[in-house]
Amino acid sequence: MTISRKGFLKVLGFGILATHAPRSWAAAEKIEKSGAGKLRIKDVELYAFDIPLTEPFRVSLGVFTAANDVLVRVVTDSGLVGLGESSPFLPITGDTQDTNLMVARSIREMIKGKNPLAVDALIAEIGHIIYSNPSIVAAFDMALMDILGKAAGLPIFRLLGGDKETFESDVTIGMDTPEKMAASAGGHVARGYKNIKLKVGLDPDLDAERVQAVREAVGKDVSLRIDANQGWTVPQAIYALRKMERFNVQFAEQPVVAWDFAGLKAVRNESPVPICADEALFLPQDAMKLIKAEACDYFNIKLMKAGGITNSVRIAHLADAANMRCMVGCMLETRLGLTAGAHVVASQRNITFADLDAYTFHTIDPIVGGMMVNQAGKITLPELPGLGVDVDPMFLKKLKRI
Repeated sequence: MTISRKGFLKVLGFGILATHAPRSWAAAEKIEKSGAGKLRIKDVELYAFDIPLTEPFRVSLGVFTAANDVLVRVVTDSGLVGLGESSPFLPITGDTQDTNLMVARSIREMIKGKNPLAVDALIAEIGHIIYSNPSIVAAFDMALMDILGKAAGLPIFRLLGGDKETFESDVTIGMDTPEKMAASAGGHVARGYKNIKLKVGLDPDLDAERVQAVREAVGKDVSLRIDANQGWTVPQAIYALRKMERFNVQFAEQPVVAWDFAGLKAVRNESPVPICADEALFLPQDAMKLIKAEACDYFNIKLMKAGGITNSVRIAHLADAANMRCMVGCMLETRLGLTAGAHVVASQRNITFADLDAYTFHTIDPIVGGMMVNQAGKITLPELPGLGVDVDPMFLKKLKRI
């Protein structure tokens, strides 16, 4: 019995790819005939784009009104194209859209002509750029992994050995009055959300009032997480978290400044609420230090801090070895970057929390395919090779290539 390639894909659940992505299939056939080792990066396209937010988003680090991102398209000589997105967040990552573009030009010249499937070697070659511009390194890593998945004919999460194609994300509520935050939380819960994340970190007493108001609005069965974004001192954090104990807070993200590992440990030792490291954790090296210091209970992994999928998975492996659970969070990515984060969640059993809600703040969605999210925050990944995502051609047409 013989079976056509298109029929084989349908058997595996990839009929959508065969129907809607003939160029990708032709590219895959070319790889098969020529050999993966001969695949080369032909070009890298760079685009800057801005997406206004539906309303100002306030956290302890400031107020933000737009996502200022960079789209990376890595084009191979076979026709396979990998997509990546950077979403720099200056107060945390230290980079900007402008610095990302400047660095991206250099990375483009470094990787042109190289084999895109050698992701580890290429990210190592990019090297120390990750310390100054982690977001753009994340975009390139994302695009290379997209190509790797397409060449293998597998979604990235399955390529990494995962099987968690569906999971729940929380939804984040920016800092506001207790009454407004409670109303917002109540609306999300009415739509089916079971996990709410609250921004706090300026005034411990007012923050406790915020948490109390939300807890009273959503009831006892909804999980509440809080994020201080480094906004408290060590004594303030201990004081605030003790006040919040009765509101059954699931965990508190980054209560003190990122560099103060000793302070973070002191808070953990005194707090009735578990502690999650966020801004203190960028790279696998940071994960090692936090584990050795016993400074936190959980890790919040973000691709924009870690430099992409590759390092995010490494961090999860280190956490697993230390018997720690993780969350994958986000900056202000579109569903392109968020889908990459979702693949990381789906690939690792110890990633039990997700905060992939940035798309809810955007005025437009320029992405086709990718992760699907229902009104209750349930995320489902597509069974398509690579990221399973593309950019709306009409949106891309409006962008100026850098």
